[in-house]
Amino acid sequence: MKLNNSGYLLITEFEGFSAKPYLCSAKIPTIGYGSTYYSDNKRVTLLDKEITKVQAFEMFKTIADRFASVVSKLVTSPLNQNQFNALVSLAYNIGTGNFASSTILKKVNKNHNDITIALEFKKWNKVNKKEVAGLTKRRIYEANIYFS
Repeated sequence: MKLNNSGYLLITEFEGFSAKPYLCSAKIPTIGYGSTYYSDNKRVTLLDKEITKVQAFEMFKTIADRFASVVSKLVTSPLNQNQFNALVSLAYNIGTGNFASSTILKKVNKNHNDITIALEFKKWNKVNKKEVAGLTKRRIYEANIYFS
């Protein structure tokens, strides 16, 4: 599967835009729409120059499509577009390694309509073991999208 426009908008809405590099809540240099590296796989640094919204969105789409490809390979259950978009949004935020070893993926692959999947989304709301209100809001929204 691939992300559709709703999937791109879901992620960019929560990531927000920054023309300049900044440290995200996990203390990782980030730019654009939550990108921690560029399309050429070069890591973002705090010394990097500003980018435009157009540059950021093109970079984001390239990177988000890579995440979508990984999620598509990891998920073995048939998903609808909303379910896929929600899972890619989660993976984009937590990383594909964390997603690959997550209970949410195990539950999705066992039964993609299992209602306890909503609870699994909500477990990914912490940075350095501290709950982050913005992540809690995002996980609730992703779970709602998944089940819509």
